[in-house]
Amino acid sequence: MSSNEDSMDDVNEDSFDRQQQRLTDRSKRVAQTKEILSKQAVKSKEILSKQAVKIAKQAEEHEQFINKVTHFCGVLGFGGFCFLLGARPQDIPYVYCVLYITFVPLRWIYYRYKKWHYYLLDFCYYANTIFLVMLLCFPRHERLFMVCFSFAEGPLAWALIVWRNSLVFSSADKLVSVLIHLLPGIVFFTIRWWDPVFFEAMHPEGTAKRASWPYAESKSFLWIWLFLVPLAAYSLWQMLYFLIVEVLRRQRLLRDPEVMTSYRELSKKARKANNIWWRLSGLLGEQNRLFMYILFQALFTVATMALAVPIFLSYRLHIVFQIFKVSATIWNGGNFLLEVMPRQVILKKKKKTEVPSEPIQQDRSLVEPECANSPENHQS
Repeated sequence: MSSNEDSMDDVNEDSFDRQQQRLTDRSKRVAQTKEILSKQAVKSKEILSKQAVKIAKQAEEHEQFINKVTHFCGVLGFGGFCFLLGARPQDIPYVYCVLYITFVPLRWIYYRYKKWHYYLLDFCYYANTIFLVMLLCFPRHERLFMVCFSFAEGPLAWALIVWRNSLVFSSADKLVSVLIHLLPGIVFFTIRWWDPVFFEAMHPEGTAKRASWPYAESKSFLWIWLFLVPLAAYSLWQMLYFLIVEVLRRQRLLRDPEVMTSYRELSKKARKANNIWWRLSGLLGEQNRLFMYILFQALFTVATMALAVPIFLSYRLHIVFQIFKVSATIWNGGNFLLEVMPRQVILKKKKKTEVPSEPIQQDRSLVEPECANSPENHQS
């Protein structure tokens, strides 16, 4: 019996050792796989970054030709969009989706090369991503529509006006900025007031017809879904933005001062101008300027979301607001063409004639991207 028990113990011990060895080998294989995948991810990221820089450099070499093509396509596209808006308003949301999916990745390539890619974390892109999900996946969700309406006719629409977006057909960057801030409001305007498809879907036989879709059941329902819920969604974005930019990527940003973020650009220009915003942001001391920036942006968002409520309720007011937004972008475009662009041309010519050993420092206020949250561009 004793020998049998010993042999059983040996067998159990051998089995345990084999099982332990299997677990050890499996852990090693998992660790090796993780290491390989991590290396491949880093390699893929480097390849994508290099390709983005290469494409952006090639675009800069052929800038004049690209501007001509952009102007040609932009004018034709604008005319076609206006025709479609009158003839088939129900197709406008799909046009917006196609344009956004096409042009925003191209903007990332250009911004990655310029070290402006952190602008793509701004609220305007967060909101447009939600618009895309709503239009493609939940087109008849009334509450989600109201949240999107608040974003589009609140912070995005007023950023278009306050930060002076320009409708310049020869500039792809400016056209994309107008697309991001102006087009969502037009999309939700057509859905709310003009889209016959939604009217048929939301007005079953035997029910009283509504003047618009969606229908506000009560004032409390209106304020919850046009103000409180959008404000909560904005707060979530603000927390995520702070976590990514000021915590997770903080060391990366400190190592490279050329990498721009919204806060960096705004504070840099405000300091240079020594304007009222710079003085107000310093009320709580130098170390609290970021907090003051977040506070000002939150106040702007609250105010513009509140203004979206009467726009939602009134067809006439909504029409006037659309005309006002389009007029503002056209006026700003004329201002850019007549005042800013001539200075850019002079600056480029001067730069070409300068001795290479004494390069001219280019004025960033003339070349900064439209998504820079600065008084000369926009905040979103």
